[in-house]
Amino acid sequence: MYSASEWQTFSVLDTGDGEKLEQWGPYVLRRPDPQVIWPRQAAARWDAADAWYHRSASGGGEWEFARKLPERWTLSYGALRFHVRPTGFKHTGLFPEQAANWDWMAERLRGRPGAKVLNLFAYTGGATLACAAAGAQVTHVDAAKGMVQWAKENHRLSALPQESVRWIVDDALKFVQREIRRGSRYEGIVMDPPSYGRGPDGEVWKLSDRVFELVDACAGALSDDPLFFLLNAYTTGLQPAVLTNLLRIAVAGRHGGRAEAAELALPVVSGGVLPCGASGRWTP
Repeated sequence: MYSASEWQTFSVLDTGDGEKLEQWGPYVLRRPDPQVIWPRQAAARWDAADAWYHRSASGGGEWEFARKLPERWTLSYGALRFHVRPTGFKHTGLFPEQAANWDWMAERLRGRPGAKVLNLFAYTGGATLACAAAGAQVTHVDAAKGMVQWAKENHRLSALPQESVRWIVDDALKFVQREIRRGSRYEGIVMDPPSYGRGPDGEVWKLSDRVFELVDACAGALSDDPLFFLLNAYTTGLQPAVLTNLLRIAVAGRHGGRAEAAELALPVVSGGVLPCGASGRWTP
């Protein structure tokens, strides 16, 4: 299990009855989580929630606020800084469990200043910032212009060198295919694809149907002296053993090395851990 246990400004206070109670800096948020099928352990804590996301039976949902919150506020992880805010889709713009992977990538990059890292489906840039802070030259790719803008703001907030990141708004697979044709190669690759997405012509695709194609294409973009390949999955059915096999066949089959995978988790103050998807890691 990969546990993100080094946070100082974020914590999971309690879980239970299909929800999680989290401390995001000065504010406490209450959000649904379908994996939480056990009872609450610290019932009194839940009265402290500043905002509560109610899921609608017809899809989506809305926030109920116990008090007025700022439009956004700042969360820090070491030297990294992030703007967070409650969005209409229950998310905040940050997945704290990924800190376990940020630390792992930073360790892999140590001693290799200027290593090139490709971050696909890069969202608001958590992995981008972590790799840039470790001295890498990062190419940040996301199809959503708004997410790339949010990531740029986090980059400025973290006071990282402007030239440390190249920002790209594009379809991930098409971009990788062009990079391979151009001869561009990377020492590290990060993939955090959504469960569902839209292709360049608007067609809806399902990750479980396309994930091997994506990983196999990206394996061709690794350099001759690579450092890592990271594949994240929040999709039901893409369990650690599945991620291990994907990396073993697509990446280790071409570059050698070792593939492994495990659940991602966050420690819970009241006890236990909160499962948060899975990550597959390849190293040479």
